[in-house]
Amino acid sequence: MTTPADYPGCPATVTAAMAQGEALRPPRWGLWDVLIGMVGAIVLGLGAGVAFFVTDTPVVTAALLGTLLPWFVLAGYPILVARFRGNGARIDFGLSLSWSDTGWGVLGGLIALLLAGLAALLTQQFFPDVTSAASEIADELTAQGGRTALVIFAVMLMVGAPIVEELFFRGLMFSALRKRGVGAVLTIIISAVVFAAFHVEPLRFLVLLPSGVVLGWVRWRTGSTGASMVTHGMVNAPGAIALLVGMPDVSP
Repeated sequence: MTTPADYPGCPATVTAAMAQGEALRPPRWGLWDVLIGMVGAIVLGLGAGVAFFVTDTPVVTAALLGTLLPWFVLAGYPILVARFRGNGARIDFGLSLSWSDTGWGVLGGLIALLLAGLAALLTQQFFPDVTSAASEIADELTAQGGRTALVIFAVMLMVGAPIVEELFFRGLMFSALRKRGVGAVLTIIISAVVFAAFHVEPLRFLVLLPSGVVLGWVRWRTGSTGASMVTHGMVNAPGAIALLVGMPDVSP
């Protein structure tokens, strides 16, 4: 007899689904799908970059599309594998959000902002001129595209990035690790390290890492990727707002 413990998603969501008589099946996705998703996003991003260069695409279009296109893989692939080889993202990845989850997400956001801020101060002691990729893109958008492009980019940082990255890293990756029997602490650490490294900003790795740990902790504590999306949105919001008001040094 299957129990909620047999599924890697949110226990409360799985329990509710079972109570309502939903026919659940053992998920047939795993760590190979994590690798496929990461490679697919990287290849699509690099391919788009080459295409933009060859066709001399305007800077604004290249910057926004170059950020957006890999998201189709990072978010779309987990949704597809959960839909066709599992029970859907709601069951398999805990893609839900209750008021309790929201509260834990807000608490996680405050903790992550504090830890990331301390890590940023430490990093600046050794690399005082370090900037984020987001601030560099914002500079280009400001110079070439004006206010509208910058607002679109800020919304992408505050809303789009948290949804996409949490669906992949705390959804597919976190669940795949737990499905393979990896302990909660190690799962949080692995997903945080990969999350930080995936941004390909070596000088900001120690800034991104504590945020990744808190995001994993929120996902584990609540079982909800919706909660970690709230946390991620809070982490990105100050930097995105700073870009809008012309303070690129305070970057997400």
